[in-house]
Amino acid sequence: MDGKRLALAVPQIIGKGTWLDRVASEIIEREKQLGRDTRSLRVESGLGASGIPHLGTYGDGARAFGVKMALTVEGIQGEYIAFSDDKDGLRKVPAGLAKSLQKYLGFPVSNVPDPFDCHESYGQHMSLLLLDALDKTRITYRAVFASEAYKQGVFNTQIEKILQNSERVGEIIQETLGQEKYTEVLPYFPVCSSCGRISTTRALDYDSATHSVTYACEGIELRGGNLEGCGYDGEVDVRSGNGKLSWKVEFAARWSALRINYEAYGKDLIESVKANDRVMEEILGEPAPYHTRYEHFIDKTGAKLSKSTGNVIAPQLWLRYGSPETLLLLMYKRSVGSRPVWLRDIPTYIAEVDELEDVYFGKKKVTDMKELARLTGLYEYCWTLQPPEKPSLHVPHNLLVYLAKVAPKGREREFVLEKLAGYGYKPAIDDKQFEERLERAFNWAREVETFTAPDVKVEGAERDAVLELAGIVNASSDETYLQNAVFSLAKKHGLEPGRLFKTLYRILIGSESGPRLGPYIIAMGQENVASALVKSAKTSGGS
Repeated sequence: MDGKRLALAVPQIIGKGTWLDRVASEIIEREKQLGRDTRSLRVESGLGASGIPHLGTYGDGARAFGVKMALTVEGIQGEYIAFSDDKDGLRKVPAGLAKSLQKYLGFPVSNVPDPFDCHESYGQHMSLLLLDALDKTRITYRAVFASEAYKQGVFNTQIEKILQNSERVGEIIQETLGQEKYTEVLPYFPVCSSCGRISTTRALDYDSATHSVTYACEGIELRGGNLEGCGYDGEVDVRSGNGKLSWKVEFAARWSALRINYEAYGKDLIESVKANDRVMEEILGEPAPYHTRYEHFIDKTGAKLSKSTGNVIAPQLWLRYGSPETLLLLMYKRSVGSRPVWLRDIPTYIAEVDELEDVYFGKKKVTDMKELARLTGLYEYCWTLQPPEKPSLHVPHNLLVYLAKVAPKGREREFVLEKLAGYGYKPAIDDKQFEERLERAFNWAREVETFTAPDVKVEGAERDAVLELAGIVNASSDETYLQNAVFSLAKKHGLEPGRLFKTLYRILIGSESGPRLGPYIIAMGQENVASALVKSAKTSGGS
């Protein structure tokens, strides 16, 4: 039963029952209260172009598109605008990139050469990497690049109003952010016509008759030192595209010029968004868009994912091992709370997408109608509202990885298919999902040295046997000994051997049958297997 039919059956369900639908309904209600036409609404996200895109920057776009999909479910023509901030100055050379970029600090990233020599600029390279990730996950968008928008005059009206009211704008920024800078200078950065930098200029005065800003290239304080200006005093026509607004007011200019109805923001931008909201309302004379707030993804150390520090997981890297649906599930599963994320999570998301698919096609029953609506809706959103007509073959990830590891070179695919047939898995000839899953499992087997075990509850004698086997696994690398140890432990703890084997398969593979455990344990890594066994026993209430 799809989300729309469920919504008819259970009136209290909004849209498809997910948080995306709740946000969409709030946007629509607010637009109606403002007396505005709700037949077509726009959402936006900003794409940072100053470093390698990571899951956090990808998530901004994915969540915005999710809200756009939820608006579509409500019968509204929605549009997602992906705005690339490629006019920003390069303030730091991100970890892992060539140190030769140091000489371009302060230049607009759209004017910095591409260190990879495959695009017109550094900014274009980074922007298109992120758009590529959106493409790979079936996200549709209208790309707007700051460098082009400023040249085309998209923001001219907004720039004019902001600079004509710069004194009040400075007060708003001071009152909201506690920053006095813009009570002394204009919230605008010209590109220095002498040295080419944008970060080092200081806009001093605006002449509305000539639309020109006078400036001095004085320098800027950066983390780790100062970036000196060239000392040039100049003048720039703000309609030329040779400059940009400070982001403390640029959000407002974008929202106004592009007619944005919704944009989310991270918790580190709370005060900046408040300042832009006030500029939108008090200076531009328009209601600010509807907002929701999200928290950032963090790495396993608890640090925020950051392109400047290099602790990034690029969406393209995730997609080498997990399907587009797993990546969208990471984004759509919930909307609040910071989450630690690293590559070893991918098998868990593979299993969760399989479970959602079982619910969607009625293979797994869910009696609570609201929960059923949420799960089926979540599945449809993970498929960008284009779910398959039939379920795919759900071969456990760990089993595929094992077979990929032990497959003879030159006939890997044939070997895997033969073994799967022996375990009762027979993929259809045209099962594209399975073929892609198999390829990603081969990537994992070749490139990743860990696996994630399913959560399986074990108690009593089974738990004792599982813990004892963990110790044996760590102590011996003999396949035959490890295989026979399971029989010995079953007898010692009064268990049926078949029952214990099934439990071990569920813990280590995610199914009740599979290859011989002795060879499997060696191929998957004794330490990995022992850790999975101990984790299962402890999760079940042990100490």
